[in-house]
Amino acid sequence: MFNYNKKIIFSLAMVIIPWLSVPFMGKNSFFRFLPVASFTNLFISLLSVIANKKKWWINKNPLSPGLVDFTYILGPFFVATLWIFKFTYGKFPKYLITNIVLDVINAYPFAQMWENIGIFKLKKMNHTVWYFICVGFAIVIYGFQYIIEKTIRKASTSVAVSGKIKE
Repeated sequence: MFNYNKKIIFSLAMVIIPWLSVPFMGKNSFFRFLPVASFTNLFISLLSVIANKKKWWINKNPLSPGLVDFTYILGPFFVATLWIFKFTYGKFPKYLITNIVLDVINAYPFAQMWENIGIFKLKKMNHTVWYFICVGFAIVIYGFQYIIEKTIRKASTSVAVSGKIKE
């Protein structure tokens, strides 16, 4: 079991380390997929509020006060969403397979590691349910990004056709 200081360092590293990769993503990719990553964070935050109230899991070492521990949400989950979309968007089978594989890793070995370290513990939810929530949500957010892209293309086309931007 980790002591309190090691848990804090682990939690801080979990937030900071993924963000070190973001500059390599490129500004265009970052801003292109920022809406879907933000939507994902909103959903996971709302799920966390419900999960904590229903005791589906417990955060044992939150960095932030309240029902939502943003350590996981703003760190690996947010950045992984950006990278997954950067490498797989537009190729749904590749996107789905990537998510299936990463969600298995997230739901089983990583979740078990975080439980062993004492960061959080699944209580009334098991690892398999968490896995299926993640895979199901991956399909939803792909659709969300598709709608965002379609809306942007439609707006760009209408601006190009009119030749000017309306104020």
